[in-house]
Amino acid sequence: MIAKPLALSLLLGALAVVPAAAQVKIGVVTSSSGPIALVGIPQKNSVALLPKSAGGQSIEYIALDDASDPTATVTAFKKLISEEKVDAIIGPSGTPNAMGVINFAAESGTPMLAPVGSAAIILPMTEPKKWVFKTTQNDGLVADKLIEHMVKTGIKTVGFIGTADPYGDNWLKVFTEGATAKGIKVVTAERFQRQDTSLTAQGLKVTASRPDAVLIAAPGSSSVLPETTLFDQGYRGKIYQTHGAALPDFLKLGGKKVEGTILAASLMLVLDDIPDTNVSKKLAVDYVAAYEKAYGTKPATFGANVYDAGLMLQSVIPVALKTAKPGTPEFRAALRTALEGVKELAGTQGVYNLSPEDHSGFDQRGLELITVSGGQWKLLK
Repeated sequence: MIAKPLALSLLLGALAVVPAAAQVKIGVVTSSSGPIALVGIPQKNSVALLPKSAGGQSIEYIALDDASDPTATVTAFKKLISEEKVDAIIGPSGTPNAMGVINFAAESGTPMLAPVGSAAIILPMTEPKKWVFKTTQNDGLVADKLIEHMVKTGIKTVGFIGTADPYGDNWLKVFTEGATAKGIKVVTAERFQRQDTSLTAQGLKVTASRPDAVLIAAPGSSSVLPETTLFDQGYRGKIYQTHGAALPDFLKLGGKKVEGTILAASLMLVLDDIPDTNVSKKLAVDYVAAYEKAYGTKPATFGANVYDAGLMLQSVIPVALKTAKPGTPEFRAALRTALEGVKELAGTQGVYNLSPEDHSGFDQRGLELITVSGGQWKLLK
């Protein structure tokens, strides 16, 4: 007879070697506190709405907050990669944060789906950037939409105010190139830090150049101050914003001073004006309804960028499972390869067609020209 303690020990030992059921682990890094929390909070909240299974496997999400700090983003990525051994990472929220962790994703062979604004995280394509995918429209696509409107309305000169970071850098580059090609001159370019509380000097320099219109390139709440400053200084020309301003708090913080603003952004801002034939409308309506039920408020489009990342992973996990099991380098590599093969995948923000050369995959179906009218987002007709 085996003594009870020994029998119990043998039983526990036997249980310990029983392999755990395969499970896909996805890390999520958002800036749900700090200067870009208005971007990060709806992204963090959207984690609870992400798909719970794919290809017969359950999906576990491990969410971390980097407090809008690029250094903390690095720490979060290292934890998710080294300790949690995730199969992919959604995030982070900010472009500077994302630029700082590309090499960590690449060196570990972990696909990174970044819901950030700037195309600088995927373009120009490099070996490290092959591990990065982007769930927002590229700057150039949005810029082309705005420039098209400027040409139609006779805009000849534009002043630029953008953040002094990769988001503002890339926007100044792509907009200047696109505008120049269409005969529009950028007469002045001013920069600022996201945390700045006064932009008086930048505003005065822009108004002094007397542009027909001003483009503001800033994400989240930082998009408001440049425009309200120009209004207070008496500027009454057209104001254009990037998709970085596409959040409810832009309207709340800007009030009457942002009336007439024009931006190119996703259909989510103007769902009631979008025809039911649009392939993304039902997905967007369902996402908004689920978010409102959970949190009592409508989500900013930034949250939908995380939601779309979840839909994208749900579509490729079954493909990767044919190659390897979750938790292995082979599975992560298979996920990356499968992501490059995504075709005609409808998301809340538009339709994705990815390739080895294009890690965003949007076309004009993901954009609408939108204006602020009566304190509300309205489709520009």
